[in-house]
Amino acid sequence: MRIENKTSTFQDIKRGVRQCCVLSPDLFSLYSEIIMRNSENHPGIKVGGQNINNLRYADDTVLIAENKEDLQKLLNIVEEESRKTGLELNSKKTEVMVISRKQESPKCDIFINEVKLKQTEKFKYLGTIISNDGKTNREISARTAQAKINFQKMKTILTNKHISIETRKRALQCYIKPVLMYGCEAWTISKQIQNKLEATEMWFLSRMLRIPWTAKKTNERVLNEANKRRSLVRTIRKRRATFLGHVMRRGKLEHLVTTGKFEGKKSRGRQREKIMDDWPHGLDQEKCQIYCARRVEGGKERHVLREQMAKESRRKLAADQPVICQLPQLLNGPCHPPSIHLDLSHMKMTKTGWKGRLSNITITNLMTAQLHGTTNENFD
Repeated sequence: MRIENKTSTFQDIKRGVRQCCVLSPDLFSLYSEIIMRNSENHPGIKVGGQNINNLRYADDTVLIAENKEDLQKLLNIVEEESRKTGLELNSKKTEVMVISRKQESPKCDIFINEVKLKQTEKFKYLGTIISNDGKTNREISARTAQAKINFQKMKTILTNKHISIETRKRALQCYIKPVLMYGCEAWTISKQIQNKLEATEMWFLSRMLRIPWTAKKTNERVLNEANKRRSLVRTIRKRRATFLGHVMRRGKLEHLVTTGKFEGKKSRGRQREKIMDDWPHGLDQEKCQIYCARRVEGGKERHVLREQMAKESRRKLAADQPVICQLPQLLNGPCHPPSIHLDLSHMKMTKTGWKGRLSNITITNLMTAQLHGTTNENFD
């Protein structure tokens, strides 16, 4: 080491790797896997019949249990396995939180080497605030506050009248809204939260146009002056629906947590709204059915549908018959998925696909209604 132009004596590194070494994350993941391997069968919480007792991302680890005794045993196992590999748990950076619907969170005394861990009401995991009531209200409030702080830092640009409003809106979309919408795919948006998000969007536009609250202008007038429509809540719902489609198609732990059921009895009173109940809100009923079929389940069947349509088309073309392809149902259940018939008799097959005039379309089971129509539009 060099300190003030003086060089110290050489020291041998007997443990670990050099700083910023590419092996460091791989070695850490290997050690983490070895430590947690002996705790896989320890009781945690059961979702859809599968036991889940930990969440891990790099060095951020969360241990999960249904009661205090199981959590203490799980922590003891992790602490003992860590000691075997030469690692130690930092009691100052380890916290305990009880997720409950009660107004006062139950006490939970957990110890590491006879040191009592601090019990908290919230903590930040991967940049998102997890609170003891299981809601996302605190996270949304923190995101809103952080976005307003960033807006104030760029105030000289976003409120500059010498810059066109279109350019300033693009700057708002690029630098401010991503801060606000970070992790929005996991939000549950109630009517109160929706009003708060819409008020935040109007807060940005009013300050960009330098309209004080004493002007008493309605939101519609502000939107007209900015030549803009409300888009924040709609964008959040679209991102949540897109993310849900990825989760469903992937079919792993995220799918199980989203669609699985917890063991035990439901609590008294009105049940909380889940992400599966909330995501279709704000979408057209007709669009919701098609979007659900395509995004949630259609991804699994996409290549199968293409192969079936191509095979049926080749067979009928070889037999000189009109080519009518029927798409199988994409989604089972009460949604009544559409069954679509396409008449391809006036079309021809090329190297890049079907081209020509689509003469007849029949769509049935679309919201328990039937639609028959013809079109002369060219189909490519």
